[in-house]
Amino acid sequence: MKKVSILIPCYNEELNVVPMSEAITNLFETQLTQYDWELVFIDNDSQDKTRVLLRQICEKNKHIKAIFNVRNFGQFNSPYYGILQTTGDCTISMVCDFQDPIELIPQYLKEWENGYKIVIGIKTKSKENKLMRLVRTAYYKLIKSMSDVEQIEHFTGSGLYDKDFVNVLRDLHDPTPFLRGIVAEMGWKRKTIPYEQPKRERGKTSNNFYRLYDAAMLSITSYTKVGLRLATIFGAILACLSLLVGFLYFILKLLRWYDFPAGNIPILLAVIIFGSVQIFFIGFLGEYILSINSRIMKRPLVIEEERLNFDVDEKSDAEKEGEEKK
Repeated sequence: MKKVSILIPCYNEELNVVPMSEAITNLFETQLTQYDWELVFIDNDSQDKTRVLLRQICEKNKHIKAIFNVRNFGQFNSPYYGILQTTGDCTISMVCDFQDPIELIPQYLKEWENGYKIVIGIKTKSKENKLMRLVRTAYYKLIKSMSDVEQIEHFTGSGLYDKDFVNVLRDLHDPTPFLRGIVAEMGWKRKTIPYEQPKRERGKTSNNFYRLYDAAMLSITSYTKVGLRLATIFGAILACLSLLVGFLYFILKLLRWYDFPAGNIPILLAVIIFGSVQIFFIGFLGEYILSINSRIMKRPLVIEEERLNFDVDEKSDAEKEGEEKK
């Protein structure tokens, strides 16, 4: 019997973990009975009752497991690490707030059985804020045009990943992984499933401007060279223009010494323009350096505080070995 792993990252999801666990359990016990399964929650240091509820859930159902991080390791490291801890023949990653509809799971599995190693969900519509949707669309198109690697528009990371792909992820040893880019970069044959993203029903999203900016910068610094080359090209163009303008001012001053007062305004404008451009690109370069620094330090993706129900599989395997020896 094939085993399916469901990975649910969570942070302050006390209103969603119980309904999510019930929905997944019901799905496998009624519609997907041909599969063995496990549900793995990885909690990124929630400050509400999420962990209390997860303990209760795990006590009631040994198919459900939990990993507690010692602190919040960010929106990318924790889900990525969680995928690496799964034991199924495939792993399905979904968010805890039901914005990745669980109805996608049977569709993912159907395409997986058809031979696809990767099956991902693509948001064709969304009930989120229209302005946010517009900003996301513009970002996806921008990164797609800048990247050397094909980037997948409106892909949030929700999808099914075969154990062969998960083993590749284990061998990457990337301390700052960007799963959305890795899925596109690996070039594996994949199937996309379109879906409409529903509005979040319970709780508040933890996404804010800083988290969205962090995601954007990670994808840009990991999969584009355009930023640094743009800085070089733009700097060269401005340098040429400044030399040209300076030469013209010099010639005009020589030809019309008394009638052409250069004044301080051109100098002031030049200082402001060039200073602003330099600050911008120094900051942009700093993002690349920060990304490099994070990678060369080789820090662990996540440090665990505790894990629940992971010993169940180990005990069952040992029992099986004992029975075979008898």
